[in-house]
Amino acid sequence: MTAAAIAGALVARGMDPGEFADKHMLYHRVVELHASLRGRPPEFAWWVPGRLEVFGKHTDYAGGRTLVCAVPRGFAVVASARPDGIVHVADAWRGEDLTLRPSDPPGAQTGWRRYIDVAVHRLARNFPGAAIGADIAIASDLPRASGMSSSSALIIAIAVALGRIGSLHTHPAWKRNIRSGLDAAAYYACIENGRQFAGLAGDNGVGTHGGSEDHAAIVEARAGYVTAFAFVPPRAVGGAQVPDDWHFVIASSGIAARKTGEAMQPYNRLAAGVARLLDGWNRESPRTGSLAAALRSGPAAADRLRGLAATVATDEMPADWLRDRLDHFIREDARTEQALAAFSDADAARLGMLAADSQRDAEILLRNQVPATSLLAAAARKQGAIAACSFGAGFGGAVWALVAGSANAEAFARQWHPGSFVMKPGQPVTDLSGL
Repeated sequence: MTAAAIAGALVARGMDPGEFADKHMLYHRVVELHASLRGRPPEFAWWVPGRLEVFGKHTDYAGGRTLVCAVPRGFAVVASARPDGIVHVADAWRGEDLTLRPSDPPGAQTGWRRYIDVAVHRLARNFPGAAIGADIAIASDLPRASGMSSSSALIIAIAVALGRIGSLHTHPAWKRNIRSGLDAAAYYACIENGRQFAGLAGDNGVGTHGGSEDHAAIVEARAGYVTAFAFVPPRAVGGAQVPDDWHFVIASSGIAARKTGEAMQPYNRLAAGVARLLDGWNRESPRTGSLAAALRSGPAAADRLRGLAATVATDEMPADWLRDRLDHFIREDARTEQALAAFSDADAARLGMLAADSQRDAEILLRNQVPATSLLAAAARKQGAIAACSFGAGFGGAVWALVAGSANAEAFARQWHPGSFVMKPGQPVTDLSGL
C-alpha cells in the first residue's frame, strides 16, 4: 500500500484530479510515519474530508435542514491493528502523538488529543469487548479552526479507523442501534456532543452542544453535488449537481472558529436558546422532539413560540434575543429548500439573493459574525461572485464564494483573499484499504 496508489485510488473515486499531488504528499507523510511505528505498510487507509455548509447555519440541532457538501481537503488516515489493546495516534504534521488504553479512565487531555480521547473511550464503553487496539497515523490539509469541521472530521477519522479494526459493525450493540450511514453519522455527532444515541449511552463529549450536520456531510456527501439533509431524526432530503462551470472559492477569515475554550459559551448559547423555546412549548402543548416539529404542528405555531419567549426568558437569554433566535431558524431553514432548487435550476440570481439574506440574518439575528467574515462576504459580492456567505459555527471561520468559470475562479481567488482556494464538492469518507 503506497502513497501513490492511495492517492490514485482517491482520484479514481471522485477526488478532483488536480488534488493528486497534494494528496500524494499527504499520504506519503502518513505511510512513512506508520512505517516508523510498525516497520511495514499499513493494513488500512481512509480519506476523511471536511465539510462546507452552504446554507443551514445552526439549524441541524433544532430539527431543521442544511445544504452541505464535502470539501477536497481533510484527513489522510492509515492504521494497523495492535494486539495489546492500546490506541496510539500520531499526527504527521504536528509531530505529536497520543497513547491511550481504552480500559483506563478518560484523561484530562486538551487540544486535538481531547477529541481522540473522547472518541476512544466512548467506543470502548458503547461496544464492550471489541478489540480496538491500533496504531493510527494521520495528517490533515484542512485549515484548523476555519469552520470546515476539522474537529468533527478528526473524531470521525478515529471512529472509522477503530470501527474497522474492531469490526464494530458486527458487534450486537452496533447492529441494534446503527442501521445506516446517516445513523453512523448521527452516532459520531453524539460522540462529540456527548448525547446518548438510541441505546448507546452518552457522556460529557467534548463540551459543545452541536448537531450532526457536519457528520452527515462528511459521511454521506456526494462528489460534485450539494446535498440537503434534515435532522432530528437525520434524513436525506435531496441533492443537486453543482453546474460544471461553477466553482466554490473558500477563504479563511483568519479568525479561528473554535467551539472550545472561550468560544464554547456563545456557541452553546445558540443551542440553549433553541432548547429553551422547545421546553416552553412542550410544557404547554403535545410534546415534540424538535423546534422544527413544533413549527410544523400548525399555522399559529410560530406566533405561539414568539409569545412563549417572554415566559421562558432569562437574564442570559432575554425575550427579544429568543425571538430573534426563533426568526433566524425559521428563515434559514426555509432558505435551504430554496437554495437546493436554485442549484438544480442553475439560478445564479436566486442563489445570490439567498446567500445575501443568509449573511444578513447571521449578522443581525444570529449575531455570530465577526467583522472579518462580514467584510469577506461583502468583498466577494463586490468582486462579482454569483453568491457569497460565511459558514459554520460562526464567531470567526471562513466564507464561501461561488464563481463561474475555472480560470475566472482562480483569478478571483488571487484577488479576493490570500490563501483562498478553489474547489468542487468532494467525496465523503472513503475506505482506501487493500490497495
